[in-house]
Amino acid sequence: MADIAHPPMDQLQDLEYCIDSNPPWPETILLAFQNYILVLGTSVMIPTLLVPQMGGSDGDKARVIQTLLFVAGINTLLQTLFGTRLPALVGGSFAFVVPIAYIINGSSLQRIEDPQVRFIQTMRAIQGALIIASTIQIILGFSQAWGLFSRFFSPLGMAPVVGLVGLGLFQRGFPALGNCIEIGLPMLLLVIGLSQYLKHVKLLRDFPIFERFGVLISVSIVWLYSVILTASGAYRDKPMATQISCRTDRANLISTAPWFMFPYPLQWGSPTFSAGHSFAMMSAVFVSMVESTGAYKAASRLAIATPPPAYVLSRGIGWQGIGLLLDGLFGTGTGSTVSVESIGLLGLTRVGSRRVVQISAGFMIFFSMLGKFGAVFASIPFPIFAALYCLVFGLVGSVGLSFLQFTNMNSMRNLLITGLSLFLGISTPQFFDEYWSLPRGGLVHTNAGWFNAFLNTIFMSAPVVGLIVAVVLDNTLEVDKSNKDRGMAWWIKFRTFRGDSRNEEFYTLPFNLNRFFPPT
Repeated sequence: MADIAHPPMDQLQDLEYCIDSNPPWPETILLAFQNYILVLGTSVMIPTLLVPQMGGSDGDKARVIQTLLFVAGINTLLQTLFGTRLPALVGGSFAFVVPIAYIINGSSLQRIEDPQVRFIQTMRAIQGALIIASTIQIILGFSQAWGLFSRFFSPLGMAPVVGLVGLGLFQRGFPALGNCIEIGLPMLLLVIGLSQYLKHVKLLRDFPIFERFGVLISVSIVWLYSVILTASGAYRDKPMATQISCRTDRANLISTAPWFMFPYPLQWGSPTFSAGHSFAMMSAVFVSMVESTGAYKAASRLAIATPPPAYVLSRGIGWQGIGLLLDGLFGTGTGSTVSVESIGLLGLTRVGSRRVVQISAGFMIFFSMLGKFGAVFASIPFPIFAALYCLVFGLVGSVGLSFLQFTNMNSMRNLLITGLSLFLGISTPQFFDEYWSLPRGGLVHTNAGWFNAFLNTIFMSAPVVGLIVAVVLDNTLEVDKSNKDRGMAWWIKFRTFRGDSRNEEFYTLPFNLNRFFPPT
């Protein structure tokens, strides 16, 4: 038995750089650019889905993408400097799509005949809802209420939640890859081959170039391949859906993006406020907080840091609320959350450096202002990103399951909680998703549209369903007898900032700000 025993480990040991260690500057810059390329998938996909429904043109879509990237860069810097300080990018979130669809399909906006006027009015309504909803996140974060709620989390309860942060995004993996299999499948095989099978090949000064930059190399090769297919007319007579997925010139981003654009607050006009819109948006805020909590847990593990204490978790949620407020002021067209793909990339490259993510935020801000240059990279076909998502989302899911090492998985109670929360966390959102589409809404149908959007948003989120099932069962089922089996003996020291001496190294605020904002 001693030969097959693998003792639980607080921190992963198989990474090259941790949160506070930094690669050489040339490597850091290339890794940061690789992060920027990866986050483009979601940043382009959300406006591509929503802006046409709002009545916007291709030019409006390009401006929204630029604004989204610009604010995402600012939010990432705020989060890595003053929030959790974990190396995680902040980007656009699909969790906000359902309440935004409710706003778009409102009768008062649909009655506007001029598409451009309808786009502006819809954007201003979304801005108002985001601004009001952000106050909930700011209050829950900075009041430490979210940290108090996290007292109910245990390794057993959080393992399925963190796992579902990655695994719950399966629809953006192979189903999206399959929309253009001749591009997506070679991309998947190439990135696995370079980053895993050739990771020990060192061509330059004993440097693992394929492990560090396998994503960047693979994207460059397959993107060039897709450009050749497009230019050769391979998709000329194909259905429109195939052309949109495969061609590199269907997004119309390069032709419509301005050469230079500096996003600024209230650029679409003054926000408009509605109680129904705001209540609907609050559901997405709750989903965002749950997903971000799971993402922070995964990021801490992949950055060789300790699990973030309740105080740090609340601080991160509070600054995420500030980021949501900025989304509303600038008009990004959606809310923001932690980028799951950027967390998976930490493990794929074995680099958990905070500096890499901060420089990546600089790339997001820089290319969002230089519209034409940013649009070139944003024209990468989405199946290329979907292939990458298969790896990085799967990796985040497995990091979540690794928390089970601190629990007793020979306990039938623990097996039941883990299995049920994972199964319902995947199957329930899938059931709700089958009934949802942008024009018609979702499964819940009452006379209160905001209530429909609220419930549909909650139950279409895999981590939220997993959290509800896991945390309720874990805190009500044989709790007194199972304290050690749940992993609380290991977990309890990470609840408070001073519970572990390593917390100060990882989570202390910069510029000596802890003097003014001491941990509580």
